[in-house]
Amino acid sequence: MDNRLKKNLNAGRTDRGNDSVRAAAEDSLVSSKERRRMFRDEWTQESLPTPPEIPGFHPCWLSTTNQYDPIHKRMRLGYVPVKAEEVPGFENYRVKAGEHEGFVAVNEMLLFKLPNDIYQEMMQELHHYAPMDEQEKVKVQQDQLLNAKDSDGRRLGQVEGDGMKFDQTREVPLF
Repeated sequence: MDNRLKKNLNAGRTDRGNDSVRAAAEDSLVSSKERRRMFRDEWTQESLPTPPEIPGFHPCWLSTTNQYDPIHKRMRLGYVPVKAEEVPGFENYRVKAGEHEGFVAVNEMLLFKLPNDIYQEMMQELHHYAPMDEQEKVKVQQDQLLNAKDSDGRRLGQVEGDGMKFDQTREVPLF
């Protein structure tokens, strides 16, 4: 009989208790602090690199696939695409061919810059003047409700405590 076919009852069997000590499950888990960081990183959008400051401009990433906010609309507002040679360290993000050749891009996102004066105008309009206009509308509605009367001439509403106070003297912030 061939020795290779001969059954060896002790072949490949060793005492598992002596070979190695298994690692405890706690040793393979991440710490609570690391777990919180991993969780936070999973839910934040950090797939785009943070562009360096460009003197006189505000850099931002714009989508080439957004149908409701297209690139050409932003360019009419004053946005300018950033060329790869303008921002050190972004040479690897240069578009090699096509409509946006030479510009900085990550996937469908293009890096644009907006002159600071236009940026300040836009931010003031969106985050100062527009909210102040909404505040004025609420004030008018409040006045109308407080002056409303039923068919017998009784007031329908009343002010409790100090009521709502509106501050119309806010200075325009610098963004």
